[in-house]
Amino acid sequence: MQRYKILHRTYYNFSGTVRLGPHQLRLRPREDYELRIESATLTITPPATLLWHRDVEGNSVAIATFDLPTNQLAVESEVIIQQFNEAPLDFLVADYAIEHPFTYRSDDKILLSPYMASPAQVTKSLLVEWIANLWKSGERIQTYTLLQRLCTHIHQTLSYRVREEPGVQTAEQTLSYGTGSCRDFAVLMMVAARWLGFAARFVSGYLHAPPSTANLGSTHAWTEVYLPGAGWKGFDPTIGEIAGTGHFAVAVARLPESVPPIAGSFVGASGSSLDVGVWVTMWE
Repeated sequence: MQRYKILHRTYYNFSGTVRLGPHQLRLRPREDYELRIESATLTITPPATLLWHRDVEGNSVAIATFDLPTNQLAVESEVIIQQFNEAPLDFLVADYAIEHPFTYRSDDKILLSPYMASPAQVTKSLLVEWIANLWKSGERIQTYTLLQRLCTHIHQTLSYRVREEPGVQTAEQTLSYGTGSCRDFAVLMMVAARWLGFAARFVSGYLHAPPSTANLGSTHAWTEVYLPGAGWKGFDPTIGEIAGTGHFAVAVARLPESVPPIAGSFVGASGSSLDVGVWVTMWE
C-alpha cells in the first residue's frame, strides 16, 4: 500500500464584487477496493454550506451555496489517499472476450449501451482511416493487445499541447490538428474504442508523475473501457499506458463535459480570471 497527498487549489478572481450561485464540486476521489480516502478537507472562501450526494454515475458531488458577496472564490481540497492498486495488469478477461471482436452479454449490454454510442458520421470516416493503421476489419486480435495498441498509438503519433481554454476537442478535431490535451486524447480513445465495439467512458482525476509537458500540476483525464470479467479498466493515451498506481479517478461520465471539477455561476461585474494548482505527492 502506498499513501499519496493530493492538494488541489482553485482561485476565481472577479473584476468586482459578485454574488455566487450554487457551485458543484467534483474533487473527492472515487473510493473502491483499491483506493481508500484516509482524510479529506475542503476549505472554501467565502464560507459555503455544503450538501453532498452521489450523481447518476456514482461520483461524489458537493453542492456549495454562499451567502456573502465576494470578489474572489477560493477552493482548496486536500486528500490523503491509500492506494492498493500495486499490480494494474493483474486481471483476467472472461473467456468469450479474450479476443476481439466479441459481443457483450445481453444483460450487460443493456447497462453499457449509453457508453457504446457511435460517433457522428463525419468523425466515423476519419476514424475508419485512422484505425485501419491499427486493426483491419475482421482481424482476430487479443482484446487487451488492441486496446493497448490504440492507447500507445495516440501517445506516439499525436502531440500533447497544453490548452487553457475550456471545452474538449472532438475526436475529429484532434485527428485533424494532430495535437490535443489529456482530455482531448481521452475523448479520442473513448470514441475510437466505441467505434471498435467497446463500452468506454471519460475519466477525470489526478496523476502522480514527475513534472513534464504532460503533467504540469493540473487535473488529468483518461479513458476507461469495460472488459467482461475484469470490469472498467483505465487506459491513459497521454502517457501511452494502462492506468495504474499513480492514477486517481474523481469522476466518470458518458460525456466529458458532464464532469468539470468545479462548475457554478455568479451575478455581478463581468470578467474573471482562473488560477489552478494541483500537487500529487507520495505521503509517508
